[in-house]
This record gives sequence, C-alpha cells and structure tokens, in this order.
Amino acid sequence: MSEQDTFWISLSEKFFGLLLLIIGAILLYFTVTSPDLRAFTAFFGFLSIVILALGVVLLLVRPPE
Repeated sequence: MSEQDTFWISLSEKFFGLLLLIIGAILLYFTVTSPDLRAFTAFFGFLSIVILALGVVLLLVRPPE
C-alpha cells in the first residue's frame, strides 16, 4: 500500500469514528431523557454505548504501516 492510501484510510477511520461518537452520544442522550422508552431504556442504552465504543476504537486505532 502506498503512503497516500494509508493517509486516506487513516483519515476515513478518524472521520467515521467521530461520526459514530456523535451519533452514539445523541442516541444515548435521547434514550436517557425520553420518558416514553421505559421498557426499552436498557436495550437502547446498551446499543448506544456499543456505538460510542466503536467510535472510540476507530479514533484510537492506528492503521498498519
């Protein structure tokens, strides 16, 4: 892989990681503050934490050189 390809892969990982982090945070906020989700709060809270964790992993991982 050329160095330019590695740059674009790294940039896309950071972009999608940030995007997943924002979406997970918004999902977690609305899950916790919505009173209509009483029975499903734990389920959607778990899903939003998984999305947050994926975003953090994508932000922290380094592409192979």
